[in-house]
Amino acid sequence: MLDLSPSRTLKALLTCALLSFGAIAHAQQVFRITAIPDESPTELARKAGPLVKYLEGKLGMRVEYTPVTDYAAAVETLVNRKVDMAWFGGFTFVQANVRSGGKVIPIAQREEDEKFRSVFITSEAGINALADLKGKDVSFGSQSSTSGHLMPRSFLLQAGLNPEKDFRRVSYSGAHDATIAAVAAGKVQAGALNISVWDKFVADKKVDTTKVRAFYTTPPYYDYNWTVHADMPVALREKLSQALLSLSRDTAEGKEILELQRATRFIPSKADNYKGIEAAARSAGLL
Repeated sequence: MLDLSPSRTLKALLTCALLSFGAIAHAQQVFRITAIPDESPTELARKAGPLVKYLEGKLGMRVEYTPVTDYAAAVETLVNRKVDMAWFGGFTFVQANVRSGGKVIPIAQREEDEKFRSVFITSEAGINALADLKGKDVSFGSQSSTSGHLMPRSFLLQAGLNPEKDFRRVSYSGAHDATIAAVAAGKVQAGALNISVWDKFVADKKVDTTKVRAFYTTPPYYDYNWTVHADMPVALREKLSQALLSLSRDTAEGKEILELQRATRFIPSKADNYKGIEAAARSAGLL
């Protein structure tokens, strides 16, 4: 017979309450990160793996990498607090900052991101300067990419070239490695991309530099950073910042993570670093 005595019922209710509380507490102990999809999904997952494991140890909670389909999704997931931290380019940080009404905070950037650059590459012998791109098919990366579109476009405009008017065709590959592939395959005569991805492809011999070469490198600008939502508890934000800033190539773990992130080290970042990116975006009509 079913025991419906007050004591048994109370015990059952308490058990359910404790289980529910435990489930909620467990759910709250998952720290989620994402990154703009500026490279292939497999490469992004490979880069995230060791960092996820490191952060789990430093934060004392489970950490999950959540891939997104495009740059806009990376912005929305952080703004809507579906993830706790996002790896943004300078332009996506500006977009998130505007979209959230200033409710996002950049906490760390690579030392390299203080003076980041883009490169223009080509497979044609007759292209040796930006002016030579007139009448050519040219590829950018994602439309929301800082180093694969916004800043290359900004420097083209400064050089007196309007892509939509001066190029025969403008295309968007979606990612830096895809831009290299498009140029190498002859789908376009030239492309613009992140210098660190280009250097990595060259170092790993993933591109034939006898056929594809860089012919123009842009002036430096601020780029990528790790960004969190301003509503994150201060104690957690400080713990997270310290974890990133303390990564060192002097340890095996730190060396692996920093090499995958193509970083010498992480340094503090701030929103003011990206005022130039915001100005360039507004000037180009992209914001």
